[in-house]
Amino acid sequence: MTSSRPPSADLDLFADDILTDPYPTFTALRELAPVVHLPTNNVYALTRYDVIRDALNDPATFSSRAIGFNPMVNDALQGTSLASDPPIHTELRATLTENLSPRALRGLKGTITAKADALVADLVSEGSFEAIDALARAFPLEVVADLIGFTGTARENMLRWGQAAMEVIGPLNRRTAENFPIAGELYEWCSKVQAEDLTPGSVGRGIFDAEARGAIPANTAGHIIHQYLGAGVDTTITALGNIVALFSAHPDQFALIRENPALVPAAFNEVLRFWAPLHAWGRTVTEDVDIDGILVPAGSQVAILFGAGNRDPRHYENPDTFLVERNPVDHLSFGYGPHGCAGQGLARLEAHAVIAALATHAQRLVAGEPVRVPGNITRSIDRLEILKVVPA
Repeated sequence: MTSSRPPSADLDLFADDILTDPYPTFTALRELAPVVHLPTNNVYALTRYDVIRDALNDPATFSSRAIGFNPMVNDALQGTSLASDPPIHTELRATLTENLSPRALRGLKGTITAKADALVADLVSEGSFEAIDALARAFPLEVVADLIGFTGTARENMLRWGQAAMEVIGPLNRRTAENFPIAGELYEWCSKVQAEDLTPGSVGRGIFDAEARGAIPANTAGHIIHQYLGAGVDTTITALGNIVALFSAHPDQFALIRENPALVPAAFNEVLRFWAPLHAWGRTVTEDVDIDGILVPAGSQVAILFGAGNRDPRHYENPDTFLVERNPVDHLSFGYGPHGCAGQGLARLEAHAVIAALATHAQRLVAGEPVRVPGNITRSIDRLEILKVVPA
C-alpha cells in the first residue's frame, strides 16, 4: 500500500479559543483523519485513540527527545527522564518510580486521606468557597512538598515554577516567552540543590542516596526532582479542579458516587477521560512512518492530542457524555507505554481521597461558571466559585 500525504487544517492548535475549549476542534480533526498536518504549528497531530496509544507504545519510532514544541525547551530537558528514550529513560525512571510504587505509597494513604477529609470538611462547613485555590491547589502542593522534602524557596515557589515548567513546553508564543524566566528559576534551583536542602527521610533525600550509591548517573538527582515538580504538580491541580467542576455540573453523577463509594476510582478515570489535563504533548518521528496509510516523514514533530483520543467514538460509546459508572481504565490521560505517567499512583491517591471526602461531606455542590485562562499544555480551571454547598 502506498502512503499518502495527510490532510491539512488551517488552525493554530495553541490559539486562545482552542486552548480554552479544544473539543470542537478535536472532533473536527479526528473526523478528518487519524493524522492531520497543522502547518501553522509545523506538527502532525494524532487524533484517534488507537493511533495515539500505538505511538505512545513505540518510543523507538516516536521519540521523546522532543516532547516540547520549541527547540529551547527540548535542549533544556535533555538528560531528563521526560525527554529520553530507553535504555537511558529506563535507568532514570527506575529511581523516580521506586518512590512512587504502590508499595512505597501505601504508607502515605492514611495521611493523605485524613488531610483531604479534614480540608473538605472545613470547606463544606463554610457553605461556600473558591475551589481552585482552597482545594485543587492547596492540597497537592502540601502533599508533594512534604513528600519530596521541599523547604524554603522551593516550597514557596512550587506553584509558579510548576505552572511555568508546563507553559514553556508550548510553541514560541507569548505564554512561552513570559514563562521561560520562571522555568529557568526552577531549572537553576534543581541544578544546585543538595541533599541537605531537603527534609531528612523525604523522597528527595532518597534520590540523592540513589545517586550516591551509583543507582543513577552522577548529577542526575536534580533532574529527577525537577520532574516531580515540573510534570506532576500542575496536572494534579488541574485534575482536582476538574473533579469539583464536573461533580457540580452533573449532580446526578455525583449522587451515584454518594450512593456507592466503590465508584470513586471509576469516577476519577471518567474525569480524566472526559477532560484530559494535558492539551498536547510532543514526540519526534525517527523514521518515515505509515499511520493508517498516511505518511509522517522522518524528523517530523508529532502532537499527541490526548483529549481527542479520549473522546474517540470508535473506542468509547457516547464519548461526549460524563458517566462515572463507565470506568474507562484505558483512558489516555496518564499516557501509555514506557513513558506512562510515573506519578499516577500518587495522583490517584490524592484524587480518590478528595472524591471520597466530597461524597462524604457534601450532598450537592452549586458552582458558578468555571473561569479558564488559556495555557499552552495544561488545560486547567483558574477559578471556580462554589456558591452553595448542601451538606450531607
